[in-house]
Order: sequence, then C-alpha cells, then structure tokens
Amino acid sequence: MDYRNQEILEAYKLYSKLARTGNLPVGDVRAYTREERIEELMNQFASQDQATIIIAGGMAHLVPIASSSPFQMSNETIKKLYLPNNATNLDIYLMYVATMILLGEFYNSYQTKEPTRAFITMEEWLEAIHARMETLASLGEEQLKKVEEDQEYNWQKIIEKWMALDDVKEKAKKQAGVSASRVSFLNMTKNFLEKQDILKDIGNNELEITEKAKVIIQRYYMDYEYNRGLLDFIYQFS
Repeated sequence: MDYRNQEILEAYKLYSKLARTGNLPVGDVRAYTREERIEELMNQFASQDQATIIIAGGMAHLVPIASSSPFQMSNETIKKLYLPNNATNLDIYLMYVATMILLGEFYNSYQTKEPTRAFITMEEWLEAIHARMETLASLGEEQLKKVEEDQEYNWQKIIEKWMALDDVKEKAKKQAGVSASRVSFLNMTKNFLEKQDILKDIGNNELEITEKAKVIIQRYYMDYEYNRGLLDFIYQFS
C-alpha cells in the first residue's frame, strides 16, 4: 500500500508521542482508531521496535513483546524502582513466576481464553504460588536440571528463594533490614503490577486484572513463542 507523505508524518508524530509516554487516552489517538492507513503505519512502526499497540480500558498502550525491545524495562530499572536495595535478578524471576501463577488463577491454568473468575485475594494468590512451588520441588533435582537446560530458567534457585521466605504473616523476620516474608514479596509484586496497569486493588484484600492484562494474555501469554513452555511446566500437575 502506498502512503501519502502527510499520512506518514501524522502516523510518525502520533507514534512518537505514544512511545514517549507508553500510553495515551483513546481520545488522543483518534487517527489510529478511525483511520485504517494511520493504524497500519503505526503498527509497522511498533513492529520495528518489537512492540505492539493495544487498545484497552479507554487507553492506547505500547507494549514490548520481546526482551530486545527498546521499551522493555531492564532488570536494573525494575530493581531500582520496585525492589529493595539488596535485590538480585533472582527476585525478578520469582516476581515473573508469581505473576504467571496469578494470571493462571484467572484463566483456569491458561486453559481458557476468557477469565474464569472476577477477582482473587492476596491469600489465595499466596497459597497458589506455594502449592505450585511445592509441586515443582517434588520433581527432584535431576528432573529440574533437565528442564532448566531446555528453558534456560533456574527453577531450583527460584524454588529455593520462595521456600526461604518466611511464611509468618504478622511479624516477618528481618534480613539486612528488609522484610523477608512471602507476604511482603507479594506486596512488592502487586505494586509492580499495579504500576504497569496489569492489576487493580478493588479493596477488601481483593485484586482484579485490568482490560490491558486481558488483551495481553489473549494475544501473547498463551503463545509458546513468548512463554517458552513455562506455563505448561508450571501447571503440568494441576
């Protein structure tokens, strides 16, 4: 399709604005939602940056779909903004696993295209993670090593990290001045997901996923190209 210079410039200006902010109200991207040629151009720009544009919850979001995307948040940035000073990459990997388990609870372990529940409590989320970790730990060291070779994911360290966290809910132990409880870890993960507009606190210790999260899950989370079979591994014994 041949595009006029005016269309290319308009699409580029709009895409640049979205790239700077990460999201914009739908009203600010009317050309994208109403003009097919502008939409196609902006999608091409996003594809070049290994990202995608989604419309959800009255907002347009620019979402990275590969770790090499310039919009992908680095581990160092995540640690700086959301984790304690002594956090390591292992904390981030555990956050990722906790997130997959959380979303799996909404989608019946990813066997459904639509959510099967409206909300989850923090306690239910914690219990779901612990149940998965105990199940994976029961596989044994040799089997976990084989899986790690295929997935390049250090499951043994992740499981050890979770199990080492204190499960006392009231007075968590302190390590290096940082609360080392599972509840505090989930609160940090919850804060991160709220900032990314994936999770919403609706009160009464209940959480729901956002429209943005639903679109991302339907398009990418259930695809082997993006999750590398991690979901099947986590839920194989459900």
